[in-house]
Amino acid sequence: MPRKHDIDTVTIHCIVGQWTAKQGVDFFASAGRQASANYVVGFDGSIGLCVEECNRAWTSGGKLTAGGMTGSQNDQRAITIEVASETAHPYAVTDKAMEALISLLVDICRRNPGIGRLRWEGDKALVGQVERQNMTVHRWFANKACPGDYLYNLHGQIAAEVNARLDAMEQAEKPTVDSTPSDWAKEGVDWATRNKLMAGDGKGGLMLHSPITREQFCVMLKRYHDERENLV
Repeated sequence: MPRKHDIDTVTIHCIVGQWTAKQGVDFFASAGRQASANYVVGFDGSIGLCVEECNRAWTSGGKLTAGGMTGSQNDQRAITIEVASETAHPYAVTDKAMEALISLLVDICRRNPGIGRLRWEGDKALVGQVERQNMTVHRWFANKACPGDYLYNLHGQIAAEVNARLDAMEQAEKPTVDSTPSDWAKEGVDWATRNKLMAGDGKGGLMLHSPITREQFCVMLKRYHDERENLV
């Protein structure tokens, strides 16, 4: 079913059982189940898509409200993730499942600008105030332990790790500006730049310390020739 709200939230749930992602997806796909999730993370680190992100999943039902919102309303705006867990308190998950969950959350944040980064304060009164908290839990909308104390108590750490990876990826994608000449080369670089012999990488970097190809050398010679012709 298409969403009635833009995506701006994530909700982590636990499946009470150490299933693979395929087992979880097959379970939710059963006719008459009346339950689903956008993603399932298996105990072995597998990840399965159950309901496409453009559609709401039926994951966070219940009769309680948090921040004036029901679980059904939460699902309209949240990407919901079921994670395989143990069958008893605190419903722990495997290291492989945790790593897969964090990797999935990083991908979700990168592709959904309405989420961007994860924010968590553990306050159900902040549900819907996504600029302060964009992570919610099922227990706020229903009399359930979900996502279990293991995952619930790690929400702050999960958010911090996801955000740290997002920061590292953003930093790695920034162009490296290579425009500072050595002292002995500064006069020549200034002359070449002033006379438009060097254009650099087009992003502000002159590529001063990068190897020069024959193609680049020919272009520089041509520019030098044209500049001299203009002066005659």
